Amino acid sequence: MKRIFLIVLDSVGMGAMPDAAAFGDEGSNTLKAASKSRYFSMPNMAELGLFNIDGADFGEPVKAPLGAFARMTEASRGKDTTIGHWEIAGIISKQPLPTYPEGFPAEITEEFSRRTGRGLLCNRPYSGTEVIRDYGQEHMKTGDLIVYTSADSVFQVAAHEDVIPVETLYEYCQTARELLTGIHGVGRVIARPFEGEPGNFRRTVRRHDFSLEPPAVTMLDQLKETGREVLGVGKIYDIFAGKSVTDSVRTAGNEDGIEKTLRWMDREFEGLCFVNLVDYDMLYGHRNDVDGYARALTYFDQRLPELLRKLRKEDILMITADHGCDPSTPSTDHSREYTPLVMYGAAVLSGRNFGTRPTFADIGATVLSYFGINGTEKRIQGESLF
Repeated sequence: MKRIFLIVLDSVGMGAMPDAAAFGDEGSNTLKAASKSRYFSMPNMAELGLFNIDGADFGEPVKAPLGAFARMTEASRGKDTTIGHWEIAGIISKQPLPTYPEGFPAEITEEFSRRTGRGLLCNRPYSGTEVIRDYGQEHMKTGDLIVYTSADSVFQVAAHEDVIPVETLYEYCQTARELLTGIHGVGRVIARPFEGEPGNFRRTVRRHDFSLEPPAVTMLDQLKETGREVLGVGKIYDIFAGKSVTDSVRTAGNEDGIEKTLRWMDREFEGLCFVNLVDYDMLYGHRNDVDGYARALTYFDQRLPELLRKLRKEDILMITADHGCDPSTPSTDHSREYTPLVMYGAAVLSGRNFGTRPTFADIGATVLSYFGINGTEKRIQGESLF
């Protein structure tokens, strides 16, 4: 019974791509920045070949890596979570999803306000923690929704759980999702509930993403169509708008995500377990917290032997990322970076360096190839490493 466990370390890029300057990200290197912290230690990932990857001028390469490895290039025109995961699954996006550095246009905000019956606050790019600090009290007085964005293709709605029940906030976000199509088809509408008192607001774990449905066939579709399971851990269900995810579980952070992945490794299934560990990006990259980022990477590395021990004879573990988010640069946004790919399992040739790949989609093609599925029949992009 073949199984693949594909873990995305959200935002763990490893060096600026050649076109990074066009995105304002020249010189970014998320993993290298974290490696400079005294809290950084990844000996287990090193043994699999992490620091043997092309361009890794930090860390210590090993003489005989236990895994196979590659440096992945993003072929899509973007650097956000949605486009990164879609490309991993076989879709190369020629056009970037829309972003709103000046806030959303009146045609969107006025209609959203009309449909929800509430006023709007902010409507510009903002830090998620700072926006509730600066607008939370006014929101509690007026009931107006806090609407904001970032450098990513997102429409975010924050509301205090005592003012607007979470289920109502979800309904408002679904309304926004219905509005934001066509030229305004943002990658995600995100519900951002929070709690607490003025001066001590904090976001809760009841975040929910409302994503665009992938515009083309993905590896998830082809796995499901051929009778395999597609299990989503973390925000995978949201990123793919639930399409072809046969079962899923939400997580409250990296520790919870690892625990739930370990439990699902005991499950009998044939197919893919697709995991997103979001803390690197959400808690540390966007907040320019180098030490926090390093600690989170070290924690994953410490738990990695548990994942390896649970692998069965026909299992493969694949570890990659979806973009960068260098915590050491002045920017708090995602960065246009190469990403690592490390693979391990009985079917993987130890020490194989696949070099620098032209697209993340090679991951999806490799997954399908392992299950004997010809991805090109359904126009999935990428080339298998097998």
